[in-house]
Amino acid sequence: MSTTLGGRAARTARLASLSARAGSKLWSARRADRRGDAEAAASAHADVAEAVLEHLGSMKGAAMKLGQLLSYVDVDLNVEMSEVYQQRLAALADAAPPSDTATIEATVAEEYGAPPEEVFARWDREPFAVASIGQVHRAALHDGTEVVVKVQHPGVAEAVEADLANVDGLARLARLVAPEVDARELLEELRTRVLAELDYQEEARYQRAFAERYAGHPFIRVPRVIDELARPRVLVSEYAAGRRFSEMRASASREERDRYGEIIFRFVFGSLYRFRIFNSDPHPGNFVFCDDGSVAFLDYGSSKAFSREARDRLQAVHRAVAAEDPTELGRTMRTAGLMPEDSAADLDVALAWFQLLREPMIDDAPYTYTPEYARRVVAASSSADSPYRTTLQQLAMPAEYLLLNRITFGVNSLLARFEPTANWHRIMAELSEGAPAATALGRQEAAFFAEHRDAA
Repeated sequence: MSTTLGGRAARTARLASLSARAGSKLWSARRADRRGDAEAAASAHADVAEAVLEHLGSMKGAAMKLGQLLSYVDVDLNVEMSEVYQQRLAALADAAPPSDTATIEATVAEEYGAPPEEVFARWDREPFAVASIGQVHRAALHDGTEVVVKVQHPGVAEAVEADLANVDGLARLARLVAPEVDARELLEELRTRVLAELDYQEEARYQRAFAERYAGHPFIRVPRVIDELARPRVLVSEYAAGRRFSEMRASASREERDRYGEIIFRFVFGSLYRFRIFNSDPHPGNFVFCDDGSVAFLDYGSSKAFSREARDRLQAVHRAVAAEDPTELGRTMRTAGLMPEDSAADLDVALAWFQLLREPMIDDAPYTYTPEYARRVVAASSSADSPYRTTLQQLAMPAEYLLLNRITFGVNSLLARFEPTANWHRIMAELSEGAPAATALGRQEAAFFAEHRDAA
Protein backbone atom coordinates (compact mmCIF):
# COMPACT_ATOMS: atom_id res chain seq x y z
CA MET A 1 0.00 0.00 0.00
CA SER A 2 1.51 3.31 -1.03
CA THR A 3 1.14 6.45 1.08
CA THR A 4 2.78 9.83 1.37
CA LEU A 5 4.94 8.25 4.07
CA GLY A 6 5.86 5.24 1.96
CA GLY A 7 4.38 1.76 1.58
CA ARG A 8 5.37 -1.32 3.54
CA ALA A 9 8.17 -2.40 1.17
CA ALA A 10 9.75 1.04 1.15
CA ARG A 11 9.53 1.41 4.92
CA THR A 12 10.97 -2.08 5.44
CA ALA A 13 13.89 -1.18 3.18
CA ARG A 14 14.53 2.04 5.12
CA LEU A 15 14.54 0.16 8.43
CA ALA A 16 16.95 -2.40 7.00
CA SER A 17 19.24 0.37 5.76
CA LEU A 18 19.14 2.06 9.16
CA SER A 19 19.87 -1.21 10.99
CA ALA A 20 22.89 -1.84 8.76
CA ARG A 21 24.23 1.68 9.23
CA ALA A 22 23.61 1.65 12.99
CA GLY A 23 25.13 -1.83 13.32
CA SER A 24 28.31 -0.71 11.59
CA LYS A 25 28.64 2.34 13.81
CA LEU A 26 27.96 0.35 16.97
CA TRP A 27 30.69 -2.10 15.98
CA SER A 28 33.05 0.88 15.66
CA ALA A 29 31.93 2.15 19.06
CA ARG A 30 32.61 -1.19 20.72
CA ARG A 31 36.04 -1.40 19.15
CA ALA A 32 36.81 2.09 20.48
CA ASP A 33 35.51 1.07 23.93
CA ARG A 34 37.81 -1.96 23.96
CA ARG A 35 40.89 0.10 23.16
CA GLY A 36 39.94 2.78 25.70
CA ASP A 37 39.28 5.55 23.15
CA ALA A 38 36.37 7.32 24.85
CA GLU A 39 36.30 10.16 22.31
CA ALA A 40 35.98 7.81 19.32
CA ALA A 41 33.33 5.74 21.13
CA ALA A 42 31.28 8.85 21.88
CA SER A 43 31.56 9.97 18.24
CA ALA A 44 30.38 6.60 16.96
CA HIS A 45 27.44 6.47 19.39
CA ALA A 46 26.50 10.02 18.34
CA ASP A 47 26.50 8.86 14.71
CA VAL A 48 24.12 6.02 15.60
CA ALA A 49 21.76 8.39 17.42
CA GLU A 50 21.88 10.85 14.51
CA ALA A 51 21.05 8.11 12.00
CA VAL A 52 18.11 6.94 14.11
CA LEU A 53 16.87 10.51 14.46
CA GLU A 54 17.16 11.21 10.73
CA HIS A 55 15.48 8.01 9.54
CA LEU A 56 12.76 7.48 12.15
CA GLY A 57 11.84 11.15 12.37
CA SER A 58 11.07 11.34 8.66
CA MET A 59 9.21 7.98 8.69
CA LYS A 60 6.67 9.03 11.37
CA GLY A 61 4.20 6.33 12.47
CA ALA A 62 5.25 3.41 14.65
CA ALA A 63 8.86 3.73 13.51
CA MET A 64 9.14 7.24 14.92
CA LYS A 65 7.32 6.20 18.11
CA LEU A 66 9.97 3.50 18.60
CA GLY A 67 12.63 6.20 18.47
CA GLN A 68 10.72 8.22 21.06
CA LEU A 69 10.54 5.22 23.39
CA LEU A 70 14.26 4.61 23.01
CA SER A 71 14.94 8.27 23.77
CA TYR A 72 13.85 7.93 27.38
CA VAL A 73 14.53 4.28 28.19
CA ASP A 74 17.79 4.19 30.15
CA VAL A 75 20.03 1.97 28.06
CA ASP A 76 22.76 -0.16 29.61
CA LEU A 77 25.67 2.17 28.85
CA ASN A 78 27.70 4.44 31.08
CA VAL A 79 26.16 7.78 31.95
CA GLU A 80 28.03 9.72 29.26
CA MET A 81 27.03 7.34 26.46
CA SER A 82 23.39 7.20 27.63
CA GLU A 83 23.34 10.99 27.50
CA VAL A 84 24.43 10.88 23.86
CA TYR A 85 21.35 8.88 22.89
CA GLN A 86 18.93 10.75 25.12
CA GLN A 87 20.04 14.18 23.94
CA ARG A 88 19.90 13.37 20.23
CA LEU A 89 16.77 11.25 20.24
CA ALA A 90 14.98 13.76 22.48
CA ALA A 91 14.47 15.78 19.29
CA LEU A 92 11.90 13.15 18.30
CA ALA A 93 9.70 14.40 21.15
CA ASP A 94 8.81 17.69 19.50
CA ALA A 95 11.31 18.66 16.82
CA ALA A 96 11.33 15.86 14.25
CA PRO A 97 11.12 16.64 10.51
CA PRO A 98 7.63 18.02 9.78
CA SER A 99 5.10 16.96 7.19
CA ASP A 100 4.57 19.36 4.30
CA THR A 101 2.39 22.20 5.57
CA ALA A 102 0.20 22.16 2.46
CA THR A 103 -0.77 18.52 3.09
CA ILE A 104 -1.52 19.26 6.74
CA GLU A 105 -3.71 22.19 5.69
CA ALA A 106 -5.50 19.93 3.20
CA THR A 107 -6.37 17.57 6.07
CA VAL A 108 -7.75 20.50 8.10
CA ALA A 109 -9.84 21.62 5.14
CA GLU A 110 -11.22 18.10 4.66
CA GLU A 111 -12.23 17.88 8.34
CA TYR A 112 -13.88 21.32 8.57
CA GLY A 113 -14.96 22.00 5.01
CA ALA A 114 -12.93 25.21 5.04
CA PRO A 115 -9.22 26.12 5.01
CA PRO A 116 -7.49 26.75 8.35
CA GLU A 117 -7.32 30.51 7.65
CA GLU A 118 -11.13 30.56 7.81
CA VAL A 119 -11.58 28.09 10.68
CA PHE A 120 -9.17 30.05 12.89
CA ALA A 121 -8.63 33.77 13.38
CA ARG A 122 -4.89 33.11 13.10
CA TRP A 123 -3.14 30.04 11.73
CA ASP A 124 0.62 29.62 12.08
CA ARG A 125 1.88 27.70 9.05
CA GLU A 126 5.19 26.89 10.74
CA PRO A 127 4.65 23.74 12.88
CA PHE A 128 5.02 24.17 16.62
CA ALA A 129 5.85 20.50 17.30
CA VAL A 130 6.02 17.25 15.37
CA ALA A 131 5.14 13.86 16.84
CA SER A 132 4.89 10.32 15.50
CA ILE A 133 1.18 10.45 14.66
CA GLY A 134 0.39 14.15 14.36
CA GLN A 135 1.83 17.59 13.81
CA VAL A 136 1.00 20.59 15.99
CA HIS A 137 0.39 24.15 14.80
CA ARG A 138 -0.38 27.18 16.92
CA ALA A 139 -3.51 29.17 16.12
CA ALA A 140 -6.04 31.53 17.67
CA LEU A 141 -9.81 31.25 17.86
CA HIS A 142 -12.07 34.08 16.79
CA ASP A 143 -12.67 34.95 20.46
CA GLY A 144 -8.89 35.42 20.93
CA THR A 145 -8.18 32.12 22.71
CA GLU A 146 -4.68 30.85 21.93
CA VAL A 147 -4.80 27.19 20.90
CA VAL A 148 -2.70 24.34 19.52
CA VAL A 149 -4.06 22.28 16.64
CA LYS A 150 -2.87 18.67 16.39
CA VAL A 151 -3.38 17.25 12.89
CA GLN A 152 -2.66 13.66 11.88
CA HIS A 153 0.11 13.24 9.33
CA PRO A 154 -1.38 12.33 5.94
CA GLY A 155 -1.08 8.59 5.39
CA VAL A 156 -0.02 7.90 8.97
CA ALA A 157 -2.68 5.23 9.60
CA GLU A 158 -1.40 3.23 6.62
CA ALA A 159 2.21 3.81 7.74
CA VAL A 160 1.39 2.48 11.21
CA GLU A 161 -0.20 -0.60 9.66
CA ALA A 162 2.93 -1.18 7.55
CA ASP A 163 5.26 -0.74 10.53
CA LEU A 164 3.31 -3.02 12.86
CA ALA A 165 3.36 -5.71 10.17
CA ASN A 166 7.15 -5.39 10.06
CA VAL A 167 7.87 -6.62 13.58
CA ASP A 168 11.22 -8.17 12.65
CA GLY A 169 12.63 -4.91 11.29
CA LEU A 170 11.55 -2.92 14.32
CA ALA A 171 12.89 -5.58 16.69
CA ARG A 172 16.31 -5.61 15.02
CA LEU A 173 16.58 -1.85 15.43
CA ALA A 174 15.42 -1.94 19.06
CA ARG A 175 17.98 -4.61 19.92
CA LEU A 176 20.77 -2.63 18.28
CA VAL A 177 20.18 0.53 20.30
CA ALA A 178 19.00 -1.09 23.55
CA PRO A 179 20.13 -4.75 23.58
CA GLU A 180 19.26 -5.18 27.25
CA VAL A 181 15.59 -4.30 26.72
CA ASP A 182 13.12 -7.08 25.89
CA ALA A 183 12.30 -6.23 22.26
CA ARG A 184 9.04 -8.17 22.32
CA GLU A 185 7.77 -6.23 25.32
CA LEU A 186 8.91 -2.94 23.85
CA LEU A 187 7.15 -3.67 20.55
CA GLU A 188 3.94 -4.70 22.31
CA GLU A 189 4.05 -1.36 24.11
CA LEU A 190 4.63 0.29 20.75
CA ARG A 191 1.59 -1.43 19.25
CA THR A 192 -0.61 -0.44 22.18
CA ARG A 193 0.42 3.20 22.03
CA VAL A 194 0.29 3.91 18.34
CA LEU A 195 -3.07 2.23 17.78
CA ALA A 196 -4.55 4.22 20.67
CA GLU A 197 -3.03 7.47 19.42
CA LEU A 198 -4.70 7.15 16.02
CA ASP A 199 -8.08 7.70 17.69
CA TYR A 200 -8.28 11.46 18.32
CA GLN A 201 -11.90 11.18 19.47
CA GLU A 202 -10.89 8.82 22.27
CA GLU A 203 -7.93 11.04 23.15
CA ALA A 204 -10.25 14.04 23.43
CA ARG A 205 -12.53 12.12 25.82
CA TYR A 206 -9.63 11.28 28.12
CA GLN A 207 -8.21 14.79 28.00
CA ARG A 208 -11.63 16.15 29.02
CA ALA A 209 -11.74 13.68 31.92
CA PHE A 210 -8.34 14.81 33.19
CA ALA A 211 -9.16 18.50 32.62
CA GLU A 212 -12.39 18.27 34.58
CA ARG A 213 -10.69 16.66 37.57
CA TYR A 214 -7.80 19.13 37.66
CA ALA A 215 -9.64 22.33 36.74
CA GLY A 216 -8.35 25.07 39.08
CA HIS A 217 -5.65 22.85 40.61
CA PRO A 218 -2.84 24.87 42.24
CA PHE A 219 0.06 23.33 40.28
CA ILE A 220 -1.29 20.82 37.72
CA ARG A 221 -2.58 22.10 34.37
CA VAL A 222 -4.50 20.09 31.78
CA PRO A 223 -5.30 22.12 28.63
CA ARG A 224 -9.00 22.36 27.81
CA VAL A 225 -10.23 20.63 24.66
CA ILE A 226 -12.16 22.91 22.29
CA ASP A 227 -15.11 20.56 21.90
CA GLU A 228 -16.80 22.24 18.96
CA LEU A 229 -13.64 21.81 16.88
CA ALA A 230 -12.97 18.15 17.73
CA ARG A 231 -12.67 16.01 14.60
CA PRO A 232 -11.45 12.44 13.85
CA ARG A 233 -8.05 13.69 12.57
CA VAL A 234 -7.83 17.09 14.32
CA LEU A 235 -7.66 17.88 18.05
CA VAL A 236 -7.73 21.51 19.24
CA SER A 237 -6.69 22.42 22.81
CA GLU A 238 -5.85 25.56 24.72
CA TYR A 239 -2.21 26.59 24.41
CA ALA A 240 0.04 26.05 27.46
CA ALA A 241 2.94 28.52 27.62
CA GLY A 242 6.21 27.61 29.30
CA ARG A 243 9.53 25.80 29.00
CA ARG A 244 9.81 22.39 27.38
CA PHE A 245 11.60 19.59 29.19
CA SER A 246 15.04 20.19 27.69
CA GLU A 247 14.86 23.92 28.46
CA MET A 248 13.77 23.28 32.04
CA ARG A 249 16.47 20.70 32.56
CA ALA A 250 19.15 23.09 31.32
CA SER A 251 18.09 26.06 33.45
CA ALA A 252 16.19 24.84 36.53
CA SER A 253 17.62 25.26 40.02
CA ARG A 254 17.84 22.35 42.45
CA GLU A 255 14.69 23.61 44.21
CA GLU A 256 12.79 23.79 40.91
CA ARG A 257 13.85 20.27 39.97
CA ASP A 258 12.61 18.94 43.31
CA ARG A 259 9.33 20.79 42.87
CA TYR A 260 8.76 19.65 39.30
CA GLY A 261 9.69 16.07 40.18
CA GLU A 262 7.12 16.02 42.95
CA ILE A 263 4.45 17.53 40.70
CA ILE A 264 5.00 14.88 38.01
CA PHE A 265 4.96 12.13 40.64
CA ARG A 266 1.73 13.49 42.14
CA PHE A 267 0.04 13.76 38.75
CA VAL A 268 0.96 10.25 37.62
CA PHE A 269 0.21 8.35 40.82
CA GLY A 270 -2.47 10.70 42.14
CA SER A 271 -4.47 10.25 38.92
CA LEU A 272 -4.16 6.49 39.24
CA TYR A 273 -5.17 6.15 42.88
CA ARG A 274 -7.68 9.01 43.13
CA PHE A 275 -9.38 8.78 39.75
CA ARG A 276 -8.33 5.37 38.42
CA ILE A 277 -7.13 6.91 35.17
CA PHE A 278 -3.59 7.26 33.92
CA ASN A 279 -1.59 8.35 30.90
CA SER A 280 0.74 5.54 29.83
CA ASP A 281 3.07 7.74 27.75
CA PRO A 282 5.21 9.80 30.17
CA HIS A 283 7.83 10.97 27.68
CA PRO A 284 9.60 14.36 27.94
CA GLY A 285 7.66 15.99 25.11
CA ASN A 286 4.44 15.77 27.10
CA PHE A 287 5.33 18.37 29.75
CA VAL A 288 5.36 22.16 29.77
CA PHE A 289 6.88 23.93 32.78
CA CYS A 290 4.90 27.13 33.28
CA ASP A 291 6.23 30.43 34.61
CA ASP A 292 4.02 30.24 37.72
CA GLY A 293 5.69 26.99 38.85
CA SER A 294 2.91 24.71 37.64
CA VAL A 295 3.31 21.91 35.10
CA ALA A 296 1.03 21.44 32.10
CA PHE A 297 0.51 17.82 31.04
CA LEU A 298 -0.08 17.21 27.34
CA ASP A 299 -1.06 14.35 25.02
CA TYR A 300 -3.66 11.87 26.27
CA GLY A 301 -3.55 9.48 23.32
CA SER A 302 -2.32 6.56 25.46
CA SER A 303 -4.61 6.98 28.45
CA LYS A 304 -6.38 4.12 30.21
CA ALA A 305 -8.94 3.66 32.97
CA PHE A 306 -8.82 1.19 35.86
CA SER A 307 -11.73 -0.51 37.57
CA ARG A 308 -12.08 0.13 41.29
CA GLU A 309 -11.45 -3.58 41.91
CA ALA A 310 -8.22 -3.56 39.90
CA ARG A 311 -6.96 -0.54 41.80
CA ASP A 312 -7.78 -2.11 45.16
CA ARG A 313 -6.00 -5.34 44.20
CA LEU A 314 -2.96 -3.34 43.14
CA GLN A 315 -2.92 -1.54 46.49
CA ALA A 316 -3.05 -4.87 48.30
CA VAL A 317 0.04 -6.06 46.39
CA HIS A 318 1.90 -2.89 47.30
CA ARG A 319 0.97 -3.23 50.97
CA ALA A 320 2.40 -6.76 50.98
CA VAL A 321 5.62 -5.42 49.45
CA ALA A 322 5.81 -2.66 52.05
CA ALA A 323 5.28 -5.25 54.81
CA GLU A 324 8.09 -7.40 53.33
CA ASP A 325 5.77 -10.41 53.53
CA PRO A 326 6.39 -12.89 50.65
CA THR A 327 3.50 -15.13 51.67
CA GLU A 328 1.02 -12.26 51.63
CA LEU A 329 2.57 -11.04 48.39
CA GLY A 330 1.87 -14.42 46.80
CA ARG A 331 -1.75 -14.34 47.99
CA THR A 332 -2.39 -10.80 46.75
CA MET A 333 -0.65 -11.49 43.42
CA ARG A 334 -2.87 -14.51 42.81
CA THR A 335 -5.95 -12.46 43.66
CA ALA A 336 -4.82 -9.75 41.25
CA GLY A 337 -4.15 -12.27 38.48
CA LEU A 338 -0.41 -11.58 38.58
CA MET A 339 0.45 -15.18 39.48
CA PRO A 340 -1.22 -18.42 38.35
CA GLU A 341 -2.67 -20.50 41.15
CA ASP A 342 -0.25 -23.34 40.40
CA SER A 343 2.81 -21.11 40.00
CA ALA A 344 6.04 -22.28 41.63
CA ALA A 345 7.62 -18.82 41.39
CA ASP A 346 10.11 -17.96 44.13
CA LEU A 347 8.18 -15.43 46.24
CA ASP A 348 11.33 -14.08 47.89
CA VAL A 349 12.70 -13.20 44.46
CA ALA A 350 9.35 -11.71 43.43
CA LEU A 351 9.35 -9.60 46.59
CA ALA A 352 12.90 -8.39 45.88
CA TRP A 353 11.88 -7.36 42.35
CA PHE A 354 8.84 -5.42 43.58
CA GLN A 355 11.00 -3.77 46.22
CA LEU A 356 13.39 -2.64 43.50
CA LEU A 357 10.49 -1.18 41.50
CA ARG A 358 9.35 0.69 44.59
CA GLU A 359 12.80 1.51 45.96
CA PRO A 360 12.21 5.29 46.03
CA MET A 361 9.10 4.74 48.19
CA ILE A 362 10.24 1.91 50.48
CA ASP A 363 12.01 3.85 53.24
CA ASP A 364 10.50 6.74 55.19
CA ALA A 365 13.37 9.04 54.20
CA PRO A 366 14.43 11.37 51.39
CA TYR A 367 15.41 9.60 48.17
CA THR A 368 16.96 10.97 44.97
CA TYR A 369 15.99 9.52 41.59
CA THR A 370 19.15 8.86 39.54
CA PRO A 371 20.04 7.47 36.09
CA GLU A 372 21.82 4.61 37.83
CA TYR A 373 18.58 3.58 39.56
CA ALA A 374 16.57 3.81 36.33
CA ARG A 375 19.08 1.59 34.54
CA ARG A 376 19.01 -0.96 37.38
CA VAL A 377 15.23 -1.27 37.05
CA VAL A 378 15.37 -1.78 33.28
CA ALA A 379 18.20 -4.32 33.55
CA ALA A 380 16.50 -6.25 36.36
CA SER A 381 13.27 -6.49 34.39
CA SER A 382 14.54 -7.03 30.85
CA SER A 383 18.12 -8.31 30.71
CA ALA A 384 18.69 -11.92 29.69
CA ASP A 385 21.06 -12.43 32.64
CA SER A 386 18.84 -10.75 35.24
CA PRO A 387 18.63 -12.74 38.51
CA TYR A 388 14.89 -12.04 38.46
CA ARG A 389 14.28 -13.34 34.94
CA THR A 390 13.28 -16.94 35.75
CA THR A 391 10.83 -15.81 38.41
CA LEU A 392 9.34 -13.05 36.25
CA GLN A 393 8.74 -15.54 33.45
CA GLN A 394 6.57 -17.56 35.82
CA LEU A 395 4.31 -14.64 36.65
CA ALA A 396 1.23 -13.54 34.77
CA MET A 397 0.87 -9.94 33.67
CA PRO A 398 -2.63 -8.74 32.75
CA ALA A 399 -2.49 -5.93 30.20
CA GLU A 400 -3.64 -3.27 32.63
CA TYR A 401 -0.83 -4.03 35.09
CA LEU A 402 1.73 -4.35 32.30
CA LEU A 403 0.92 -0.78 31.32
CA LEU A 404 1.50 0.30 34.91
CA ASN A 405 4.95 -1.26 34.93
CA ARG A 406 5.74 0.65 31.76
CA ILE A 407 4.58 3.87 33.36
CA THR A 408 6.89 3.12 36.27
CA PHE A 409 9.84 2.60 33.92
CA GLY A 410 8.99 5.80 32.03
CA VAL A 411 8.61 7.89 35.17
CA ASN A 412 11.86 6.50 36.57
CA SER A 413 13.74 7.49 33.42
CA LEU A 414 12.03 10.86 33.28
CA LEU A 415 12.75 11.77 36.91
CA ALA A 416 16.28 10.44 36.58
CA ARG A 417 16.95 13.23 34.06
CA PHE A 418 16.81 15.94 36.73
CA GLU A 419 17.28 13.89 39.92
CA PRO A 420 14.64 15.28 42.30
CA THR A 421 14.80 14.51 46.00
CA ALA A 422 11.76 14.00 48.25
CA ASN A 423 10.31 11.63 50.81
CA TRP A 424 8.45 9.62 48.15
CA HIS A 425 7.36 7.11 50.82
CA ARG A 426 5.20 9.71 52.54
CA ILE A 427 3.95 11.23 49.28
CA MET A 428 2.87 7.81 47.99
CA ALA A 429 1.14 7.05 51.32
CA GLU A 430 -0.73 10.32 50.91
CA LEU A 431 -1.80 9.51 47.35
CA SER A 432 -2.63 5.82 47.70
CA GLU A 433 -3.67 5.48 51.35
CA GLY A 434 -5.10 8.89 52.20
CA ALA A 435 -2.33 9.71 54.69
CA PRO A 436 -1.93 13.34 55.84
CA ALA A 437 -0.26 15.78 53.47
CA ALA A 438 3.49 15.22 53.54
CA THR A 439 4.79 18.38 51.85
CA ALA A 440 3.88 21.98 51.07
CA LEU A 441 2.57 20.87 47.66
CA GLY A 442 0.60 18.14 49.40
CA ARG A 443 -1.09 20.68 51.65
CA GLN A 444 -2.03 22.82 48.64
CA GLU A 445 -3.44 19.77 46.90
CA ALA A 446 -5.34 18.60 49.98
CA ALA A 447 -6.99 22.01 50.26
CA PHE A 448 -7.94 21.90 46.59
CA PHE A 449 -9.54 18.47 46.76
CA ALA A 450 -11.30 19.34 50.02
CA GLU A 451 -12.94 22.22 48.17
CA HIS A 452 -13.60 20.16 45.04
CA ARG A 453 -14.79 16.90 46.47
CA ASP A 454 -16.59 16.00 43.25
CA ALA A 455 -13.20 15.87 41.50
CA ALA A 456 -11.64 13.65 44.16
